[in-house]
Amino acid sequence: MRKTSWNRRLVLLLMLASLVPPVVHADVAGEVSRSDIALGQPNVLPTQAVGLGNGELGAAFWAADGFTIQLNRIDTLPYRRSPGQLVLPDLKMMTADRAFRGRLRLYDGMLEASGGGVALKAWVDRDADRVIVDLDGLPVASPQRIRLQLWAPRKPNAVANNDMAFLAESWRDDALPGASGRSFGSLAGIRVLGRQARAVVIDARTVEVTALPDASGHLRVIAGAPAFDGSHAAREMIQQALNVPADRAHTEQWWHAYWSRALGIQANSDDGVARYAETLRTLYLYAAAAHAGSAMPGAQAGIADLFSSSADDHFWDPAAYWFWNTRMQVAANLAAGLPELNASVFALYRNNLAAIKQWTQRHMGGRPGICVPETMRFNGNGVEYESDAFRPFAIVTHSCDLGWTPTSNARTLSTGAEVGLWVWRTYLQTGDRDFLRSNYPLMAEAARFLLAYQHRGDDGLLHTSPSNAHETQMDVTDPATDLSAIHALYPATAAAAQALGTDAPLIGQLQQALAKTPSLPIMSAPSGSEPGAQVLAASADANAPYQNGENIGLEAVWPYALIGVDSPLFRTAQTTFQWRPFKYAATWSYDPVQAAHLGLGDEAAKAIFELVQRYQVYPNGMAALLHDQPSEFYLEQAAITALALPSMLAIQDNDQLVRVGAAIPSGWTMHGAVALQHNATVEVSAVDGQLVSFTLKGADDTPLTWVTPWQQARVRVWRDGEAQASIDAPAGRFVFHPASGHVYRFALTEHPPQPAFETPAEATVKSLGNASIGLGPPCCAPPAHYVQAPDH
Repeated sequence: MRKTSWNRRLVLLLMLASLVPPVVHADVAGEVSRSDIALGQPNVLPTQAVGLGNGELGAAFWAADGFTIQLNRIDTLPYRRSPGQLVLPDLKMMTADRAFRGRLRLYDGMLEASGGGVALKAWVDRDADRVIVDLDGLPVASPQRIRLQLWAPRKPNAVANNDMAFLAESWRDDALPGASGRSFGSLAGIRVLGRQARAVVIDARTVEVTALPDASGHLRVIAGAPAFDGSHAAREMIQQALNVPADRAHTEQWWHAYWSRALGIQANSDDGVARYAETLRTLYLYAAAAHAGSAMPGAQAGIADLFSSSADDHFWDPAAYWFWNTRMQVAANLAAGLPELNASVFALYRNNLAAIKQWTQRHMGGRPGICVPETMRFNGNGVEYESDAFRPFAIVTHSCDLGWTPTSNARTLSTGAEVGLWVWRTYLQTGDRDFLRSNYPLMAEAARFLLAYQHRGDDGLLHTSPSNAHETQMDVTDPATDLSAIHALYPATAAAAQALGTDAPLIGQLQQALAKTPSLPIMSAPSGSEPGAQVLAASADANAPYQNGENIGLEAVWPYALIGVDSPLFRTAQTTFQWRPFKYAATWSYDPVQAAHLGLGDEAAKAIFELVQRYQVYPNGMAALLHDQPSEFYLEQAAITALALPSMLAIQDNDQLVRVGAAIPSGWTMHGAVALQHNATVEVSAVDGQLVSFTLKGADDTPLTWVTPWQQARVRVWRDGEAQASIDAPAGRFVFHPASGHVYRFALTEHPPQPAFETPAEATVKSLGNASIGLGPPCCAPPAHYVQAPDH
């Protein structure tokens, strides 16, 4: 497989752009801005906060006590403690104005707000871990107070020095189950660029800087929060973070480059679902970049941790990572052509490989390889500790532990296979051999463990038991997750080993075991279905009770991609979806994605709508775990939508087969691009639910079979804008041999209808049923020219 540099591809595509008839005008800034968050009134509640981030540092912004900003870092473990909150109480002059307006500009990575003659611009710097707030229009004679605070029981060291103040605290991870013994900490400081700046310590947890704006009414606030573990002097570290020259253009340029790489999708429908889904996807891609991290992801347990506005409160163990709630993010990033966003996910498992091996040896009967804990602590241990902060008592569970009680993920065996599969799929997409070489051990060690866990039954086949069907069935035989993992991982690992020229004995073992692995479990469909209908079961123990609301039978459809359009089980999988036991059952529900992979476009659209109605309660587009109990900002629902939309447009079932227009819902008009294998992309246009054209870019010489909704069609082809011989497509299928370095467009007519999308000049509030993104203007304003009657 050939690795093609992005720069080379970009130059080539730019050269060809003048030759190819445009499908739509490429206005990246306009497309992204369609999803900006509009604030028509002050977002006074923490649950109304909007977020900014640079991958390591994030911040939540809301209009309480004037204006409040919570700082959040990836690495304040094991508690994910906030470095602190900034409060600007004198900005009440801005937020108390009925004419207050705000806008989160996604394309620029910036928050803007105005009111009372004051204008605010805020961003999280890409040059250093800090938040910068520019204020204009301030009264030149009025001092502005900027307060940095923590809360009980935090015990920081509070320091003020001239125009700078900071809070520093460090601790050791040595008290909780599975502790790493490492040191961690938090550090935050503020510096104000204005006149007569003066810093003071208010109390043990609060410092404040007061300053006058300059003669033009301008004031700049810099709040730094660099990585800190107590091993270096806090004063020196915070001074370094605060004193780096600030250049807003650098941050804007970074975001502009990011959005130019992201493969965009626009969508409209009369019922509003498509437009809302487009916004959720764009907001997800924005949040994904803000949480990208380096050694570990910023998002944990499906939560947008770097956008937190809840002080140090976390419902789930903040030291643990749930891969079930991460995989949709990995997939959405790949589909958008942004594999770099997944680097921290692979780093988390790669860097902990030795620790995971040790855990497996100690807790899984001395077996070789790695049983990757489904809920894995950041240090590779399979311990999940839930404190009593939100529960009657603390709870400890283990993942990948034969000696643990049969609950939760104690015997979930398939997580390592999933991680390994995403390694392989990333390589297939990028062709990056260095990436594969670095991460291949995750594939090989996961496969070695499953080989060691499989045991021969009386039927001569290799089974897994006791094993969990993730969190849904406990200690059963041959869960669908295990069988799917084995049938997908073993061939992928063998192919990876062959590509790298290594592990020949392992290749043979995998091939032999694969031939002895049972097929996916199937059982009779529930009563009420067609006579004789069958569905995919969660395990071979079909009558085992369900412990959680997961549709495990559909795992073979996605994420394991064992059942494609040509699979003999495709119809069975469609029936399984129709009779799935849990419909729209959680923020992480995979219903929209699995429906799209099964060609059920209308079901995918319905699932998006239903999930939004149940869980998307925050005006920043995030979801709540429970609709009636808002807590943290859950990112996973937006990620599901971000994956469902490209799956509607195109799905690559294998190396050579691509379904284009795979599941476009009725009445939807869509245009967007989807990443394929070998650095290729396909750009798809649909009008009113019908595929009208698609364009292949960046492909190599590999022949592709295209499956389209065009029945008994004759497909017109253009290469670099020049018409080619038409192709017969019986049953909507045709094989095409692209030549490397060319752009190909396919349509039924010479001038297919074009999708059209408007870009409003101002940010708008998006609404769908009882859900909305953004805040509308305040209600109940008095009529124009109203005069209050005197009281009598």
